[in-house]
Amino acid sequence: MKWECYASRIMKESLHDRFVRLATKRANAVLEKLRVLGNCSNRSVYEYSEEEVNKIFSAIGRELNETKVKFHSTKSKEFRL
Repeated sequence: MKWECYASRIMKESLHDRFVRLATKRANAVLEKLRVLGNCSNRSVYEYSEEEVNKIFSAIGRELNETKVKFHSTKSKEFRL
């Protein structure tokens, strides 16, 4: 019974409403993970080098940029003649 109610709600949900629901949930999850990562900055509990910190934020920055491009890209990766 629960599945039928859930499926019915999803079928009635607009594409924009679906985007808002999922993007909000996923963005909040990313933000929470960043806050948790920030806990590693406590030098009385952890030891790390500036190089390690730079590697972390370079990787995060690259992934963030790649994801941002996906939202602005209108090119299809599909081959067409």
